Amino acid sequence: MLSETVFRSDDVPPADRFERWRELVNQAHAPMDMTSDHREDFRASQRLLDLGSVSVWRTAFQSVCCRRTPKLIRQSDPEGVHLSLPTNGPLVTVRGDHEIVYDPYSLCVYDTSRPTELHAGDSSNLHAGVALEIPKALLHLPGNMLEKLTTRRLSVREGFGALLAHFLTHLMKGTGSYQPSDGFRLGTVAVDLVSALFAHTLDADDILPPETRRQTLILRIHAFIELNLVDRALTPADIAAHHHISVRYLQLLFQQQGKTVTGWIRRRRLERCREDLADPSQLARSIRAVALRRGFATSADFSRAFRAAYGMSPSEYRHAARAGDLEAILPANALGIAPPAVQKNGGDISSGA
Repeated sequence: MLSETVFRSDDVPPADRFERWRELVNQAHAPMDMTSDHREDFRASQRLLDLGSVSVWRTAFQSVCCRRTPKLIRQSDPEGVHLSLPTNGPLVTVRGDHEIVYDPYSLCVYDTSRPTELHAGDSSNLHAGVALEIPKALLHLPGNMLEKLTTRRLSVREGFGALLAHFLTHLMKGTGSYQPSDGFRLGTVAVDLVSALFAHTLDADDILPPETRRQTLILRIHAFIELNLVDRALTPADIAAHHHISVRYLQLLFQQQGKTVTGWIRRRRLERCREDLADPSQLARSIRAVALRRGFATSADFSRAFRAAYGMSPSEYRHAARAGDLEAILPANALGIAPPAVQKNGGDISSGA
């Protein structure tokens, strides 16, 4: 399991909850003045993941106002970039006379080195969301470019925004699928996705290091394949055309990972079928229906491929899963990403996080 810190206000005496929460936030993030109308019996929870230089957390709390003041910045500045995706309740930032309201389809970006006021939640709603904090030094962004990003709402309905939102939300759901040593690699994925999102938003792809551009392209390709597994006619040519690259370059990207394009497609289909077979809610679905649903042409082809990959037939696997004889059901995506909806005949159409 990844290294994580958990806070639940129910574990703290009511009179101490807000102060304990304030201390936790200031230690994990950057010092802020915090006020709330619910100080006497504050309700909050947080799970914080340590991904090396990167932190990710899921949180829920009653309404608060947080102020990152010039005085606090002079006293302590981690020089980080903070991204928040609200999933419930309002989130508002105020910088001078400029106010921005964020919803579940938009990312908030702010710079810990600049004064900012944040209002989260209201009298009737808990604020909930996922957040990410990255050292500015890892993003290689000129200061003027970062300032432009803090005055925008970054959409998570499509493209890199959707990839990042799904990465964050599904990472928080599946932390038990990883080892502590996976934290650094997952942190690198987060940095690459944020870098690509920022560069795309600013129309400045040239600021990305070549390796970051390559890694984010691979992530987009994987997401596209995942959402089009049902298409039995999916080919390397389709994938290359959607991403405006040659088939030869596509094949080279996979070869550099020790894989082939067609091999990856088959592997992903098998993994999705394996998940379906272990899912109690899909017991009524026949093995043939499972195979066809994930893009296999025939149940016979699927059965042969499944036995070769897992050492047992699909029916034997389903029976073992029902009996609890399997040691573990592995996640479908080794990176923890649930891709956005990307269709073969069009652009990204994710509905958001």
